[in-house]
Amino acid sequence: MHDGKYAVQTSSYGAEARGTTAKSDIIISERNIAFPQVRNCNILIAMSQTALQNHLKSLREDGSLLVDPDLIKEAPRFPGKIFNIPANRTSGEELGSTLYTNMIMLGALTSVTGVVTVEAVERSIGDYVGPSELKKNLKAFKLGLSLSAKTWSQ
Repeated sequence: MHDGKYAVQTSSYGAEARGTTAKSDIIISERNIAFPQVRNCNILIAMSQTALQNHLKSLREDGSLLVDPDLIKEAPRFPGKIFNIPANRTSGEELGSTLYTNMIMLGALTSVTGVVTVEAVERSIGDYVGPSELKKNLKAFKLGLSLSAKTWSQ
C-alpha cells in the first residue's frame, strides 16, 4: 500500500502459535482486487518440506519458488526459477535467533520479485514492529536483500 498498490492478505494457522503449519496468501495489484483468494500463484515461499509438498501444485510453471535449503531436504522438480535462501541459518548466525527468519525471507522476496519497493517494505516494517525490535528486523530484511542475489539455482 505504501507503493500506491492494492493488497489483500488471507491466512490460516495451526492451533499452536509457533512450529505448526501456516499459510498466507497475498495479492498485490495495480487495480482493485475483486476476489481475495489466490488460485495460481506467481511466487511461492516454502519454509518446510510439508508446505512445499502441499502448495507447489498451486505455483504457476513460470513462477518463482523461494525455499530455505536447510529446511527443505528434498529438492522439488519445478520448471520455473528456484531461489535457495538460507534464511533460518543466516538468522541464527547473524542475529543470534531464528526468530528473524521470516524477515530475511521477506528481504529476499522483495529483491527477487520487485513487486514492491525496498522503501515501502521498510516503511511497513516500521508500521508493525515495535521500537525495541525494529533495528533487528530491518537488519534481517537487509540481510535477505543481499542473500537473494547470491542464491539462485535451477
